[in-house]
Amino acid sequence: MNKNWYAVYTRPQCEKKVAAQLSKKRIENFCPVNRLVYNNQQSRRKPLSEPLFPSFVFVYITEAEINQVRQVNDVINFIYWLGKPAVIKQEEIAYINNFSNNYFNLSLTKTTVNIAGTAYTNLEPKMDLKMGVVSARTSVLKATLPSLGYILCAEVESADTSVTTFNYGMVGDNMAL
Repeated sequence: MNKNWYAVYTRPQCEKKVAAQLSKKRIENFCPVNRLVYNNQQSRRKPLSEPLFPSFVFVYITEAEINQVRQVNDVINFIYWLGKPAVIKQEEIAYINNFSNNYFNLSLTKTTVNIAGTAYTNLEPKMDLKMGVVSARTSVLKATLPSLGYILCAEVESADTSVTTFNYGMVGDNMAL
């Protein structure tokens, strides 16, 4: 049987716990985290990580393993599309993995779900208007994830625009992460 990526809906704030339980049962899973950096009261930069997709964990399983995943504590159900568990494309998991590993302070924007669509990235300059001068110090790198219905955004310095190209090699039927 073929393995596919599926999205599992969990109880609120139980994503890391569910991922640990799935790993303990030797079920391949992916719980992307958003690495946030904020200034605390003592003017120090403090790192913080939180799940990128609230109440979601991704699992790489066959259809026969679906019931085994449902039996994990704090798993509510799979995300469904047209009456069946929604299959998430390998390419989209690769984009999420790349963004969560390489960028800080990510944001998600909902968009329409399009199962037939392809994931892609684009870079949009963020224009600042200060005292009549337009400058583009930062840019917003966006990855569109059509089967999930989200756009993943990361703010990058304009000097870092060379990192906008993603190359994923094919490994059999699946994309390499």
